[in-house]
Amino acid sequence: MSIPFQGTAWALSAESIAAAADALAVSAAEIWTVLAVETSGCGYLADRRPQICFERHVFHRLTQGKYDDGDISDPTPGGYGAPGAHQYERLNLAIEKDRNAALKSASWGIGQIMGENFVLAGHKSVEDFVIAMMRSEDDQLAAMADFLFSRKLHFALQAHDWADFARHYNGPDFAVNQYALRLNIAYKKFSSGSLPDLNVRASQLYLTYLGFDPGPVDGVAGERTIFALAGYHRSQALEGRPLITSEFVEQLKDVLYSKTAANGLAVAEPTPA
Repeated sequence: MSIPFQGTAWALSAESIAAAADALAVSAAEIWTVLAVETSGCGYLADRRPQICFERHVFHRLTQGKYDDGDISDPTPGGYGAPGAHQYERLNLAIEKDRNAALKSASWGIGQIMGENFVLAGHKSVEDFVIAMMRSEDDQLAAMADFLFSRKLHFALQAHDWADFARHYNGPDFAVNQYALRLNIAYKKFSSGSLPDLNVRASQLYLTYLGFDPGPVDGVAGERTIFALAGYHRSQALEGRPLITSEFVEQLKDVLYSKTAANGLAVAEPTPA
């Protein structure tokens, strides 16, 4: 049985990163910089729901304060609580009051694009936008690229003007969370050539969905990832040395696609990683 907002949740592909970089006239390093700072580089929870953050002040604004309670609706930002599943608890409480406004009041996916910006992110409705966020990180990245282009933020990204980028992307309080500093540090890392391995990253994400613990989804094959990989091989009685290859990623996607279809989720057939 599926849970609300759970989708196919496919991992990023090289094609989507190249397309976003081309659309914004930047390199992959700038793309990874934004992704790493906004959502620690991963668009989904372990249960295959998109990463979200519910913004009570946006819900307050969209509903004219009708449901103000100091929790899910309030004129001031805050009251976030824990990340992850708790954000869906807050979202679901808001949905009980006004679904459309609630969906618009959360930031979604790997780029943390606000639902109210669905048009700027290339979608006809907030419902269509949310379905895309459920489907894949490729869809999430495409929405982020469309949003950045629509808001002309690609110019700040091209110039590596992190303060200007953060001011417009994260809001006037960007300095509180040191977004500009974090973006600068991340860019220095990624521009040195230390880009995530997409096969490793996809394997980490899919192993997480399957109940293993590969550690953070960062595209680096550390000890926890190798241990999780070995555990999966044992669970499937696979022969040979466990290796992360494009073929292995496809095997994981096939397993997950079967589970997804069986549970009646928002299915999108797997495409090559």
